Amino acid sequence: METRTLGRNGPALSALGLGCMGMSDFYGPADRDESIATIQAALDRGMTLLDTGDFYGHGHNEMLIREALQTRRREDVFIAVKFGAMRAPDGQFVGYDARPAAVKNFLAYTLQRLGTDYVDLLQPARLDPSVPIEDTVGAIGEMVQAGHVRHIGLSEMGADTIRRAAAEQPIQALQIEYSLMSRGIEREILPTCRELGISVTAYGVLSRGLLSDSPVRERTANAGDFRAHSPRFQGANLERNLDLVQAVRRIAEAKQATVAQISIAWVLRQGDDIIPLVGARKRRRLEEAFGALDIALDDRDLAAIEAAVPADAVAGDRYNEHQMAMLDSERSTAG
Repeated sequence: METRTLGRNGPALSALGLGCMGMSDFYGPADRDESIATIQAALDRGMTLLDTGDFYGHGHNEMLIREALQTRRREDVFIAVKFGAMRAPDGQFVGYDARPAAVKNFLAYTLQRLGTDYVDLLQPARLDPSVPIEDTVGAIGEMVQAGHVRHIGLSEMGADTIRRAAAEQPIQALQIEYSLMSRGIEREILPTCRELGISVTAYGVLSRGLLSDSPVRERTANAGDFRAHSPRFQGANLERNLDLVQAVRRIAEAKQATVAQISIAWVLRQGDDIIPLVGARKRRRLEEAFGALDIALDDRDLAAIEAAVPADAVAGDRYNEHQMAMLDSERSTAG
């Protein structure tokens, strides 16, 4: 497995990470046994980074990872955890809490659910507008000093917030959506991260399944699936976006690859400081993702792919209006 360094002086991690969210939440029912088998298969193939959040399935995802790791050495796995999102029993998001006391409280429950005494990377899931980012990362820094956290990260933060956080504590990674269909970070956020020596762990590299060979229209009929409410999966937006995918498919066929593989390979080629997170819920999807590591894209290929999906051609925002308003990162990507 190819490796990439997290941050300027951080650990070497697998070039691909496994995003575990869909095994517990947001994309409809998942098979528990297959989820565990997928995590274990990822580790067997040399994948070291597992990404989760304490609010994925109200803690279910962390407990699932604990079960999958029962026969593994803790030091062989890098576990990244997001915290701060608050949810009601019906699953609705009801706010964010990133106060210093909340940081420590969320972490205590995470450690219990994971069955470990430390997490490798701890990240506020969103900016809490009522709490200075310096206070939030300062509290994580205290947990680093106490040995409960190894590294500090951010998620969906804008360039100004990233700078303020990095002035307070060493920041190793920013988790943010980045794909052929979501390229806003290229304007300001990615250059800021590179200036400060902060890696990007990129989620949504397949634009929630749009950039794939799988049929997607039926997913919008399942109210339990995030995509049923996603602007990019609605009406004329979906049809426009599927036309873009078809253009990528023609390139993929010429390379004897799948749309997903070309899309992951494109993200990999954007820099060694970017680690794509693949949200595979099944072993066969995981194997498909690993195939992206074998695809060599030259400058001509990259130009063709980017011409097939111009950055301004994608129809619909990546979240609905309410969720977009909560993204500090969008203040740096607009315009």
